[in-house]
Amino acid sequence: MLKQANTMFGTALAGLAAAALVMPSAASAQRDPAYAAARANGAVGEKMDGYLGVVGNQSAEIRKLVADLNIKRRANYTQRAQAQAATIEEYAFTQGCVLINRTQPGEKYEAPGGTWETRTGAAPRRDPRCP
Repeated sequence: MLKQANTMFGTALAGLAAAALVMPSAASAQRDPAYAAARANGAVGEKMDGYLGVVGNQSAEIRKLVADLNIKRRANYTQRAQAQAATIEEYAFTQGCVLINRTQPGEKYEAPGGTWETRTGAAPRRDPRCP
C-alpha cells in the first residue's frame, strides 16, 4: 500500500513538474535588485517546500522581503494548483524541486535533511521524491 501511494505521489509530481517547467519560475519573475543581492550574498535560499527561506540571522528588511515574496508565491501556487487539480502543497513541493534545480553556483538551497547548502557546479542535492 505504501509503495503504491509513493508511486502515485511520484506520478503526480512528475505531471506537476512538467507543467512547472513550461511556466516562468516565481523566482525569475521576482528578481528585483534587493532580492538579487540577497540571493547572491547567501542571505536567502530556495527551500524544498517551494518557498524562499532566510539563511541565518538576517535583517528585518531581508525577512520582510522573503515574507512578501512568499505571499506572492503562495498566491501563484494556489492558482496553478487549482488548474492542475493538485493541492497547494503538492504544487509548491514540485516547484521547490524545480527552483532548487535552477539555482546557480554560489546560491543557497535547502538540502534533504533541512540544512542550507551552497550550490556548486554539480547538481544540487534534492529530495528523492523530486521528479
